[in-house]
Amino acid sequence: MSGVIPPAQPPPDPPHHGLVHPLSLWRWRHNPLYRCTDRLQGRIALALLLLVPILGLGATFAIGDAADHHYRAAAEHQRQTLHRTTAVLTHDAPDHPEPGSAEARENRYPATVRFTDPNGRTRTAETDVLPGLNAGSSVHVWVDADGTIAEPPMTTEQIRSRTMGWALVAFLTVLLAGAAAYRCATVVLRRRNLAEWDTEWAETAPRWTTSP
Repeated sequence: MSGVIPPAQPPPDPPHHGLVHPLSLWRWRHNPLYRCTDRLQGRIALALLLLVPILGLGATFAIGDAADHHYRAAAEHQRQTLHRTTAVLTHDAPDHPEPGSAEARENRYPATVRFTDPNGRTRTAETDVLPGLNAGSSVHVWVDADGTIAEPPMTTEQIRSRTMGWALVAFLTVLLAGAAAYRCATVVLRRRNLAEWDTEWAETAPRWTTSP
C-alpha cells in the first residue's frame, strides 16, 4: 500500500559454518556485509578465547595452592589435637550380606564401643566399624580433647583429592564466566543492531513505498 511503511525485518545473522577459519577474523575488516558490531563481537570472542584459558589456569593454580595449604594446615591441627586410642566393641557388629567380598571390606557399620578418653575416663560412644566384628574386638578410634569420637586426620590422598576438586571448580568458574560474558555481549550487540536497523528502515522505506 502506498505511503505505508512496512514493518522492519531484522537483518540475517552472519553465516556460521561450524569451525571458523583463522583468516575469517581478518576478512571481517574488508567485508562490507559485516557491521561494526559484527567486528566488535569477533574481537570480543577472540579476546575471550585468549584470556579465558590463561585466567582459568591462573585461577586453577592459585585456588589449588590455597586449598592445599589450607587442608595441610587442617590435617596438622587434627594430628595435634586428636588422640588415637583403642576401643572395644560392646556388642557384635552387623554382618555384611556378602562376607569376605570387596564391598564388605569397604563398608562400615555403626557400633557401640568403650574406650578411655585423654582424661582417663571410661566412655562409650558409637563409631563405624567393619562388618562382622564380635563383641570384645578392638578397634582404633580418634577422640578430641573432650573425649568425643572424631574423624581421623586427613590423609595425603584426601588432601590431594580435595585440592584437585577446588582447582577444577576454579577453572570451571572462569570458563562459565567467560561464556556468560560472551553471551551478554552478543545479546547487547544484537539489540543494538535491531535498533539501528529500525532507524535506518524508517528512513529508507518511504523512498520505496511512495508513489511517483
